[in-house]
Amino acid sequence: MKKFMTLTLACLAVVAFLADPAMAADSSKGAANAEIFGLLTLIPPVVAIVLAFITKNVVLSLFLGVFSGCFMLDLKGWDVYHALINAFLRFSGEVLGSLADSWNAGIVLQCLAIGGLIALVSKMGGAKAIADALVKRARTPRSSQFVTWLMGLFIFFDDYANSLTVGPIMRPVTDRMKVSREKLAFIIDATAAPIAGIALISTWVAYEVGLIRDGYQMIPLDANAYGVFVETIPFRFYNIFILLFILFTIWFMREFGPMHKAEVRARTQGKVIADDATPMAAEESSSLEPVHGIKLSIWNAIIPIGTLIVAAFLGFYFNGYGAIDDQALLDSINASPLSFASMRDCFGASDASVVLFQAALIASMVAMGMAVFRKILPIKEAIETWVTGVKSMNITAVILLLAWSLSGVIKELGTATYLVNVLSDTLPVFLLPSIIFILGSIISFATGTSYGTMGILMPLAIPLAYALQADPNYVILNIGAVLTGAIFGDHCSPISDTTILSSMGSACDHIDHVKTQLAYAVTVALIAIFAGYIPAGLGIPVYITLPIGITATGLAVRFLGKKVDA
Repeated sequence: MKKFMTLTLACLAVVAFLADPAMAADSSKGAANAEIFGLLTLIPPVVAIVLAFITKNVVLSLFLGVFSGCFMLDLKGWDVYHALINAFLRFSGEVLGSLADSWNAGIVLQCLAIGGLIALVSKMGGAKAIADALVKRARTPRSSQFVTWLMGLFIFFDDYANSLTVGPIMRPVTDRMKVSREKLAFIIDATAAPIAGIALISTWVAYEVGLIRDGYQMIPLDANAYGVFVETIPFRFYNIFILLFILFTIWFMREFGPMHKAEVRARTQGKVIADDATPMAAEESSSLEPVHGIKLSIWNAIIPIGTLIVAAFLGFYFNGYGAIDDQALLDSINASPLSFASMRDCFGASDASVVLFQAALIASMVAMGMAVFRKILPIKEAIETWVTGVKSMNITAVILLLAWSLSGVIKELGTATYLVNVLSDTLPVFLLPSIIFILGSIISFATGTSYGTMGILMPLAIPLAYALQADPNYVILNIGAVLTGAIFGDHCSPISDTTILSSMGSACDHIDHVKTQLAYAVTVALIAIFAGYIPAGLGIPVYITLPIGITATGLAVRFLGKKVDA
């Protein structure tokens, strides 16, 4: 406790020493604050990230990260007393603002609702029944991990839905097979955003296509934005390699770094989490045993979870349809409502957080109705069970609110603007894709948001790439680097919402998940750079770079990894 308080106070002291009395006047302008604070804009994310690793207390670390940023924005000269008071007021405003945002509120509510749904499924014996059924197919650590990987690919349409659905279903299976929670969290996290980011129809598509369209309006090239998005897929080296990396670790049954230690512990001692771990799931959710004496049925899980998935698909379509205001596009959809293009456009325009909350509510009502209709639970106990599941997600809601508040403070400080200005000076043509990938990774890691990083870098990367080399394929390569670098940094960041949700879905200690995943993510990122972006920047065709990168990924697992008993 003493160490991290000393570190935080030291950071604040540096700010006080270097502060300019006029800085507070520009506190709402990120670009202006980036010039005023300079390197100091990195203090909030560094405080949050470093203290998260030191203390293993995510809530306290995020709080101090947000508060340090608020203090910087409100400090006027040496008036530390008023800066502390105003920083507290600003902090409370940031949290309230985060919750007031409809997207954020939808994410929090869907987490709570899905927690209630999983509690009902568990109490009805559905989770245990499906786990018993999957055990027949997943009879070994290898096959249980493979089934988890397949489920992650299947729920391709949204990364949040992926993180929140796969973990609770597969956790009993992987626990029985003595697979560590760290490995389960990694498989979930490494399939969620990477597959959603390259899926032809997903909740990411509209945002990515919109950024591409806006970027192309800044250069003299005519292109179909969605067509460009599709053309970037072969250049999403990190996404492709990390998905195959998981498969290679499962096939070879080899791990390295902290993950090897976790897997050996689970396999030899039967401890799926470390002795000092704090799983991101409250006791309420882990203690929901099936009602005594009931007949276990997989339908008690398949019907509610299936309802969640079907309702999400329908919700994405109709919510997106209602959000489209382009009459020509609506006419095209009405002419062929079930075509690939229509589904793509509707999915892309939907509000994923609202849809998933609504889908979780519908699925919860179906589960509650099943429990009562089948006389498994009386209505009062069914509601109480759902509320218990909601309560188990409270800590996740707190962490998400703090992570979003940190993101807001970082944006106001101009952290991302500072990083872009420092790292995007004179660049060699062949290195630009790699540098954009690295820059996106740094910004995404520090801010915990891939969406925000894409929005920051895309308007810079497209004109810069075209200025260096007026070649459509070169521009597409750099667009792929932006989209993929953002996902890699977000994948590694302990303050990322998808990282947090993966820890929650797998009931894994959050910092243990980040530490074990980091070695794998960095390894794959290095392969993406040296076997992907540098050769592609030199003009080597993708049909050569992809096989080389895939081979390098397999060799890295084979020769860096140590055998784990299957």
